[in-house]
Amino acid sequence: MKKIVLAIAFIGLGSFAMAQQTTPQDREARRAEMQQKMQQKEQEHLAQMQKDLNLNQSQVAQIKSLQDKRKVEMKAEFEKNKADRQARMDEMKAKKAQMDADMKKILTPQQYDKWQADRNAKMEQRKMAMKERRMMKKPMNTGTPEAK
Repeated sequence: MKKIVLAIAFIGLGSFAMAQQTTPQDREARRAEMQQKMQQKEQEHLAQMQKDLNLNQSQVAQIKSLQDKRKVEMKAEFEKNKADRQARMDEMKAKKAQMDADMKKILTPQQYDKWQADRNAKMEQRKMAMKERRMMKKPMNTGTPEAK
């Protein structure tokens, strides 16, 4: 049983380490690609609204302006809350470190190692479940255009 748990933990840590090997250039390229996709979706959505609601050019321009204004407001709100989010993350990290220290005092070294391995395995399972849920939400790209 110990071997299985350790094997799962090592596999999980290995895949986690491999996933972290993205370069800043990769992240920037992915960010640019995502921004381009979002802009394209916004344009498609606006075109669909124009078609469905029979909007004139003035209405389209006003809606686009409204959407741009809302986007700027959301970005400002995100930046405003950034410090709060960072503080909560730091607090959670401190609590986790305190929990680890307390568990280390209570458990024997073998029990502590097993507890950490089990916890890491469970974390990896949660990550995989989240990844699967994200994959289920994405539409399958079959190469055929969807009818809207």
